[in-house]
Amino acid sequence: MNEVLVALGVVSDTLRTLLLVGGIAFAGVAVVDWAVRTRRINPFNGVARFMRTHVDPRLAGVERQVARVGSHPSSTPWWALVAYVVLAALLLAALDMVSTLLREAIAASSLGGAGLLVLVVSWTFGFLRLALLVRVIASWFPSLASRRWIAWSVGATEWMLRPLRRVVPSIGVMDITPIVAYFALQIAQSLVENILF
Repeated sequence: MNEVLVALGVVSDTLRTLLLVGGIAFAGVAVVDWAVRTRRINPFNGVARFMRTHVDPRLAGVERQVARVGSHPSSTPWWALVAYVVLAALLLAALDMVSTLLREAIAASSLGGAGLLVLVVSWTFGFLRLALLVRVIASWFPSLASRRWIAWSVGATEWMLRPLRRVVPSIGVMDITPIVAYFALQIAQSLVENILF
């Protein structure tokens, strides 16, 4: 099992390097594409033609989203770069999470039945915190909040947020119950682990 962790570490390090190099290259392409779109580069030269024929078609989906929110199409390369950075960060976070879960599973397997119970408690509370995080991020984007692949987070968290909303007041238009629930989960996990172990 340790070999799996070592291999996962190598994959993670390699992926970090590749994503960094890809991000730098993407930033360069975004600068040139922005310069073409804002006519800082002559729209009739070879670079501009290359960008229009090879890069712009790949950014068409991003450009539609940019236009939908009312932003200028010339900002499309920057939004695409932001999307790349966010997706790269999420990918690396997911890889780190898998690595952490494997480490916890290895540690728990050495403790026998008690270790399995520790693992179940830890993973359950971790899942609930992840569901809260997904729900909060999805609430920032109303078009995402209604998607089927986000709905699981509502089902996993509504049971704890509904009673909190009756007790915890909103601050202006901001609902702080997910923050309260997150810290309550931390405290509950500590209490459960202290009681059990």
